[in-house]
Amino acid sequence: MSLTLWKDISPLGQRLREPTSRSPHILVIGGGVTGLISSWVLLDRGYHVTILSNAWASDEQRLTSQIAGALWEFPPAVCGQHTDAISLAHSKRWCMTAYHIWDGIAAIPALSDASGVRMMPSDFFFPETVENDPAQRSKMTEIMASGVRGFYRGSDLIDERGIDPEYGAVDAYELMAPIIDTDKSMHWLMDLVESKGAKFVTETITRDLVDIEDSLRARFDADVIVNCTGLQGEVLAGDDTVYPIRGGLIRVINDGTDFPKVDAALTITADAAGSANEIVFLVPRNDNILLIGGIAEPNEWDLNLTLESPIISRMRERCEKFLPGLKDARVDPDYPFAQGLRPFRGKNVRVERELRRTGSRIVHSYGQGGAGWSLSFGCAQDVSMLVDEALSGAPARPMGDIMTHDLKAGKSERRRR
Repeated sequence: MSLTLWKDISPLGQRLREPTSRSPHILVIGGGVTGLISSWVLLDRGYHVTILSNAWASDEQRLTSQIAGALWEFPPAVCGQHTDAISLAHSKRWCMTAYHIWDGIAAIPALSDASGVRMMPSDFFFPETVENDPAQRSKMTEIMASGVRGFYRGSDLIDERGIDPEYGAVDAYELMAPIIDTDKSMHWLMDLVESKGAKFVTETITRDLVDIEDSLRARFDADVIVNCTGLQGEVLAGDDTVYPIRGGLIRVINDGTDFPKVDAALTITADAAGSANEIVFLVPRNDNILLIGGIAEPNEWDLNLTLESPIISRMRERCEKFLPGLKDARVDPDYPFAQGLRPFRGKNVRVERELRRTGSRIVHSYGQGGAGWSLSFGCAQDVSMLVDEALSGAPARPMGDIMTHDLKAGKSERRRR
């Protein structure tokens, strides 16, 4: 069963289910989008929740979740580097759960404004007809069957969006997708979970959670620990496959003064851009800002890029060739450039209980890479399920076993219908 807005979670301040003094207490570690939305789901299920993080959303020192492009995409994403079959299969389910919830939030004008979530056209362009690329053909077919709104296939999108035909795009399709103003949304999420009763603790944990699980649970009177720490999963989950993929985004004024206002997300596949790590990624952030991207630099830990860095200069140059009007774009004087580290891992996303210690009550949700917003509610739904399993004393099982169980359950449910 998918997590459903209003039935399972509410975007309003009060909880759907009030806890009692006997309700379990969950310690969520991580104050990014994955931690906050996992906390939201657990709060509305009637759990007591404490969120522990070494940093919180702010306009001075932005979290990775705030720097993200936050364009919803069906996996594998344009800059996703998704390689693990089990993780990819889960992610296709997770992203559709998130799609419908973000869509429901965006449908209510007051909520859309407060949360920074809008549904906008999202256009994908290709250097050859989609049918000539088996991977892209398969992905398009899945998208068409997925339940997204507004799917349209047609090369006329190239001219309609002002794309330079010399860049190499010959085919395209469009769908309506959630696009999220991450600064606004992160503050909204923090206020929301706080109004539902979450407690916030500012602290840095620097040890493997397995080694300190008992003392941490005792200190916070926690029945279960949920690890949503992104790159810190390397330490807290003892996962040496965790690594960053550095990204950067130029922010330009998108008010229609310097170039025709861009009112759709525009991307083109990596092979057309000439590099798997340097793509075209244009996303309207809000009414007046357009994000220009993107890049994907594996294992680069330093946030030392500037607008003058060669890779950023190339990024802007190819985006200007793709959409010629951008040559006249002015950068946002208050916030011209954003950079951050996408949290990846060897087998991609991990939403799984701790397997190294029998009887552990640790649940992990990290490695979402550049898709934290796209997978958010789907991952949180599985976190909630795993918390229930841990509370019941059920043995932990690998993610592949969870997928097999879910597929069997889905077939059984369809047979009953």
